[in-house]
Amino acid sequence: MKQATRSTGRVVVFAGAAALLTLMLIGHTWIPDTDGLGVAIDTAAPWLGALIPILAVVAVLCRCPAGAVAALAPLLAWTYLFGSWWAPVPGTHPVSTSASVRIVSQNLFAANTTPLATARALAAIDADIIAVQELGGTNREPALRILDDIYPYRTESGTVGLWSRYPISDTTPVDVGVDWHRGLRTHITTPAGDLVVYVVHLPSIRPGDTATRNRGLALLSRELTADRAEHIVVAGDFNTASTDRHWTAFAPGYRDIHSGAAFTWPAAFPLARLDHILVRGLKITGTSVSRLPGPDHRAISAEIGGVES
Repeated sequence: MKQATRSTGRVVVFAGAAALLTLMLIGHTWIPDTDGLGVAIDTAAPWLGALIPILAVVAVLCRCPAGAVAALAPLLAWTYLFGSWWAPVPGTHPVSTSASVRIVSQNLFAANTTPLATARALAAIDADIIAVQELGGTNREPALRILDDIYPYRTESGTVGLWSRYPISDTTPVDVGVDWHRGLRTHITTPAGDLVVYVVHLPSIRPGDTATRNRGLALLSRELTADRAEHIVVAGDFNTASTDRHWTAFAPGYRDIHSGAAFTWPAAFPLARLDHILVRGLKITGTSVSRLPGPDHRAISAEIGGVES
């Protein structure tokens, strides 16, 4: 009788753990965002799958086959939500054409100890448009020295900047919810057509404070939605994972060109995609993520093949 009771107890424990993990995967956005907990779990959601084999192995070691079978529930949920993220996707590397425009975005990292190497690596990408965040301090002089020699056009607003092979005009600052400029909007005349390009750096999430970032997202979302330009690119560090509860409703009508596990932060071992390139009214022929020396984020790039018909 005692053995049966213990066996039943183990089944209840493992089945309960499997059910809880399944609910966290499916309903992570329902968890209250108290002191940033909800957003943290949103960001970690794809990695909750790592708990599934642990649950199954522990169930086997505890001689609870029913508990191991229960692990199938969160496995199915994870596969449905995130399994395709790790599947090979054809055409993810930029393919240039005579009318295409390549854009790269990189957070330079304020504490960068090798800014000259970062600037040289950015130049070596040979993009047509370079968008940067955290342009200032020790990053500024090397970036200007290297990139100004290659790109005839440059524009800045606070700590964000843009270099271009093509003419720039009408640059204005963009409010992302902080007391200094961390966003800009500009026009670029390119072979792919006239583009409006935004470069943005949203506020960081701090322990106990997601409100500042959320306010910045809301401000930017309203501005992007109200923008009447037909062909728009938005590039930068959004400090927002693609699984964040505030991302789903962000900037209706825009498309996030990177999909799946194109993680960008931290650079050494990326766990989340905080950097994004969004487009409206444009065709994308390829995307890539690359690690440059120095920054704590990886660079993201996209090949714009022309306007959508």
